[in-house]
Amino acid sequence: MDNMSQAPNIILIITDQQRYDTINALGFPYMDTPNLDRLVREGVSFDNCHITAPSCAPARASLFTGYYPHVTGIMRNADRWTRSWVEDLNEAGYHCVNIGKMHTQPFETPLGFHQRFVVENKDRYLEGRYYLDEWDKALAARGLVKQQRELYRQRDDYRERMGAFTWDLPADTQSDNFVGGLAQWWLRSYPKCEPLFLQIGFPGPHPPYDPSPDTAAEYIDHDLPLPQVTERELKGQPPPFRQLRAHNMAVDHDSVVHLEQPTRAQLQRLRAYYAANVSMIDKQVGQIMEALEAQGYLENSVVIFTSDHGDCLGDHGHIQKWTMYDIITRVPAIFWAPGRFPGGARVDALCQWMDIGQTILELAGLTPREDAQTISLLPALHGEAWQGREFVYAEHPPDGVYHGPYMTMVRSERWKLVHFLDQDYGQLFDLAADPGELDNLWDDAALADVKRSLLERMLNWRIESGLKTRNLFQEHR
Repeated sequence: MDNMSQAPNIILIITDQQRYDTINALGFPYMDTPNLDRLVREGVSFDNCHITAPSCAPARASLFTGYYPHVTGIMRNADRWTRSWVEDLNEAGYHCVNIGKMHTQPFETPLGFHQRFVVENKDRYLEGRYYLDEWDKALAARGLVKQQRELYRQRDDYRERMGAFTWDLPADTQSDNFVGGLAQWWLRSYPKCEPLFLQIGFPGPHPPYDPSPDTAAEYIDHDLPLPQVTERELKGQPPPFRQLRAHNMAVDHDSVVHLEQPTRAQLQRLRAYYAANVSMIDKQVGQIMEALEAQGYLENSVVIFTSDHGDCLGDHGHIQKWTMYDIITRVPAIFWAPGRFPGGARVDALCQWMDIGQTILELAGLTPREDAQTISLLPALHGEAWQGREFVYAEHPPDGVYHGPYMTMVRSERWKLVHFLDQDYGQLFDLAADPGELDNLWDDAALADVKRSLLERMLNWRIESGLKTRNLFQEHR
């Protein structure tokens, strides 16, 4: 039996909070990402892949279950999450391993994995503040005190740095280097087991934005795109986003103090450190690929590289996530498997991030549940005609950071609408004329029919969702 007819090893690499515009080969020449560029050149990139929620756990739960957040009930980062389709891979004979971040709750729930080496957020305050993960234990074993919010707060320039700090402990102890190193150690130490499902979760480039000094130095003078935020754009944002902006200036989530009017130098440092963190991850991806090859896994593997959401980094006047702009909802999604899929393919059609989950199951020879809310990416991966989705959706309730009404996004190729529950304000963007989402057309009378149509689509989506998943939890009653 040749490799292409065997169940492939599946290597799922997920970063945290990585924007789509962070990979050179996707069209962003200011980035230095040779290993991710290789995946793009030799693989298939889904260029319009959108997450289902603008925060970690809800988006990840959708990916690993195949349902929207309002169906999973996992709406916030601390919501309990204990089941996933990894259990199906396990039962089908896959050896399932997680190294790094998954953001389950509880953090160490098995979730179907045979082995878990949990590394969580770099900065933990809202939940699991005193949870000690593999990274914490490794630092303690070396007698090192982790760089963290309490220590950053002691710096005179803490409120000026917007979460950008160099990692001044040994470079191999930085969280992304640690996770990459741990993955390589496992591959070289554990007896070869196939088929393998290996999920590697990098904590970065989520803040604190903390590259090693040498990598930061490579980017600090780069010509990077810096945001230009106008007063007109800010005034056109709905009240919850203005409130969110003020909240992030007052509260230092993830060691980030947002600034109302950051200087160009501050924005340059923020973008440089973020980009440097991505380049550090890129280097680890290259070393993981080498380890996979050295251990004989790579010839029959599908490697998937993606992220759970983006980061505004000052765009639209915001920091981090919790909004519905494309810079948050659109993520890199790259499949690499030379000989199995054509190389250098770019797919523009819309898809949801959780569609990756169904595709993994199909690659493993499994049939997704009939009530799953995902679609298959396999036709596109094989170079066949593929229409993708007509609409993608995302949703988010109030949580510890976003204090506004429940918000829901519906997006087509041309239009995006963001709805706030029981409110007469919202957002409407013509993405063809305004791809940067700067001009909010919600109150434009000439677009009343467009707005009504998108609201009806959102309503029908929720009704269809309830109908399709009505029996989902019968087995658990």
